[in-house]
Amino acid sequence: MSDQNSIAGRLVDGFWHHNPGLVQLLGLCPLLAVTSTFVNGLGLGLATLVVLTMSNVLVSATRRWIRNEIRIPMYVLIIASLVTCIELIFKAGFPALDRSLGIFIPLIVTNCAIVARAEVFASRNSVASSLLDGLAMGGGFALLLCALGFVRELVGHGSVFARLDLLIGGDVLNGLQLLDGGFLLALLPPGAFFALGLAVAGKNAIDQRRREAAGFRLSI
Repeated sequence: MSDQNSIAGRLVDGFWHHNPGLVQLLGLCPLLAVTSTFVNGLGLGLATLVVLTMSNVLVSATRRWIRNEIRIPMYVLIIASLVTCIELIFKAGFPALDRSLGIFIPLIVTNCAIVARAEVFASRNSVASSLLDGLAMGGGFALLLCALGFVRELVGHGSVFARLDLLIGGDVLNGLQLLDGGFLLALLPPGAFFALGLAVAGKNAIDQRRREAAGFRLSI
């Protein structure tokens, strides 16, 4: 397998086949809580992506010096340090978005997907491979957050990209009103569960269609 194919395969794996939120169903608390708008999903998704990638790199780089008996506490310490840095950056650079996300920036420390990748992958592979794994898994998680935020905002508010200035700043595109009014349930906790359930069902249906098509081709 070529390096390019290997990179492409890992990206597809993180974004689709083993997406932490869509397949492994990890990190559901922030996934469901903050995705009432696209900008919230994007903000938390980017923060999680950075933390997951950097924790993978640091765990991989220091794995030879981390004793097996204390490896999990050390992983949590590394992740907590990175989350603290991200939280300070948000407070200094994006204070309005930081207030909107609230406790869910610090709660990245408890995201099972990050600890799981540190234990399952980064502690057993090279820095380069761990970097790629972090980008793939973190990118897949961030993409799911953005997709859920986009759909819930559209159905709930009838708009998309509202309050994008919280992340970018200035008088940038501040929302497009596509529908008159919205469906309040989409913005409430039940709407988050419905949206995630539909996303999981959609992925399973696509995978099933692909397997059936592959089996049909083999039978010819």
